[in-house]
Amino acid sequence: MHSIKKQRRGFLKKAIFAGMGLALTNQLFAMVNGHKLIEGKRIGMIGLDTSHCIAFTQAMNTAQASAEWKGYKVVAAYPKGSNDIQSSVERIAGYTAEVQKLGVEIVSSIQELLAKVDFILLETNDGRLHLEQALEVIKSGKPLFIDKPIAASLHDAIAIFEAAAKYKVPVFSSSSLRFTPGAQEIAKGKVGKVFGADAYSPLKFEKTHPDLFWYGIHGVEILYTLMGTGCKSLKRIVEPDNELVIGTWNDNRLGTFRGIVNGKQTYGGTAYGQKDVAQTGPYIGYNPLLTQIIAFFETGIPPVTAEETLEIYAFMEAADESKKNGGASVNIEDMFKRAKLKK
Repeated sequence: MHSIKKQRRGFLKKAIFAGMGLALTNQLFAMVNGHKLIEGKRIGMIGLDTSHCIAFTQAMNTAQASAEWKGYKVVAAYPKGSNDIQSSVERIAGYTAEVQKLGVEIVSSIQELLAKVDFILLETNDGRLHLEQALEVIKSGKPLFIDKPIAASLHDAIAIFEAAAKYKVPVFSSSSLRFTPGAQEIAKGKVGKVFGADAYSPLKFEKTHPDLFWYGIHGVEILYTLMGTGCKSLKRIVEPDNELVIGTWNDNRLGTFRGIVNGKQTYGGTAYGQKDVAQTGPYIGYNPLLTQIIAFFETGIPPVTAEETLEIYAFMEAADESKKNGGASVNIEDMFKRAKLKK
């Protein structure tokens, strides 16, 4: 067991990359909506099949863009997203037209995109494509944010972070729910040590991905924001209209995720702490995540470790395994061992 954990830590360690050379001695300029943009703050987008693309571009590319975004703009996009997920395929044309109105150039390949930008937002909704797309970016040396899900399997997620470590390129992935102000206050000690937590979100299914990857990731990310890493096992209970995943952490704390299959689309969580009990509060949109992305581009320091992201995806794959086995308990380490054996 010690050997397994040591190997796991080896490729899950967070790499801190400094001196990305973002300031150029001879500054070059691009134009977005008539505004000069210093080279070094040009963002490229891969995949135009999620509403996140529009939200991020509208925030940064309008004349009223907040000073919080530090002059970063989306300047180019490669629109290709999913090949066969209909809800994604049917969005591409409309979202492409929308970002073009915001001054974004549409290109025909990822390689063409990489030649025009300094940073990448990988927004393709289909996690099955992420490893291949991420590898092109990582090999170019450009810092990369990968929207949820980071991949369609734990195996691919591990491969992405191993490539990032090999090429010394900063990468991170997160749901926007992690950065809800209330969740961050709890994570920073508002209630003292968290003895346990409950989190919830809608649970929508996509047959090409493990059940929780497609939408349950939001609630699971809330849970990990409150609890931190260290889940050793879980079991999944399937009920009409909702599902419950009960995780046991190494120190015997319990954390639960409830997926709401039907009903109101709502997100949140409760933390039971040493000093108090607190709720995460309402979801307030994408801007808190965008703030973290811009800080990541500025510093090269991921706000979420590779270790935590990979444990989240092991947790979600373990939930599928528990469901297949009638709610039996599944060890998280077993999911890592299985993922590393996959070819």
